[in-house]
Amino acid sequence: MRRNTVYNDVIKTASRLFYKQGYNATGINQIIDEGKISKAAMYANFSTKEDILKAYLEKTGVETNQALRDVADKHKSPRDKALAIFDFLRLLMQQKDYYGCNFLNIVSEIPVENDRIRAVIKAQKDGIRDLFKEILTPAKKERLADELYLLFEAALIGQKVHVDTWPVEKAKAMAAKLF
Repeated sequence: MRRNTVYNDVIKTASRLFYKQGYNATGINQIIDEGKISKAAMYANFSTKEDILKAYLEKTGVETNQALRDVADKHKSPRDKALAIFDFLRLLMQQKDYYGCNFLNIVSEIPVENDRIRAVIKAQKDGIRDLFKEILTPAKKERLADELYLLFEAALIGQKVHVDTWPVEKAKAMAAKLF
């Protein structure tokens, strides 16, 4: 579905701000000001800040899952595909403007009761788990996919705590041993 320019400008601006400074620290007026969007145009596309957050997470989820799939698809064996995802994660973490996982950052800011946003985050995380299932052989699918997924998530959290790539490097080494 093709969106209008204002919709895209709001999402682009909100994406940058939510990722860099957090959802709770970002106000509607800041999105309007920095995106050079009129208040009327913004509210014609989004009723609430949470609507903007939902659209941001959905867009980011599609892009993230596609990037991971593209990385895995460059390899032939299930082992190489899975390990390539950890290599991609390490490279991502080394970028200057890496502030952690978009989804884990947001989930830590929203109330547990916010089922609407948590459903979007869960869907994206389930997409990563499903990707591991897809690239594995049928006999190992469920067990190994879950183990790889948990290593992936642990690497994201470890990087956030330590601000270093060693957690993903260790997670990749552990993943290699699972094969």
